[in-house]
Amino acid sequence: MSHFEPPINWNDHEDIAMKLYERFGDDFTEAKIYRIRFTDLLEWVLAIPRFEGTKEQSTEGHLEMIQSAWVYEWRDNQK
Repeated sequence: MSHFEPPINWNDHEDIAMKLYERFGDDFTEAKIYRIRFTDLLEWVLAIPRFEGTKEQSTEGHLEMIQSAWVYEWRDNQK
């Protein structure tokens, strides 16, 4: 039985961070996450299944929030 997952948009920073952590796991440490180029991060976010935002809607603020949320997600999984 599959459950319905709503679409993901730019404001869903925590959901995006979880998807990125699911994809990359511990390949990226906190320091590495903060060094990711925004061009790479943008492409990875756009590749998330059910992500409905567009490249044009992306802002530096969104990408910074996603980076921070990803760091918290990574930290939570180190315990």
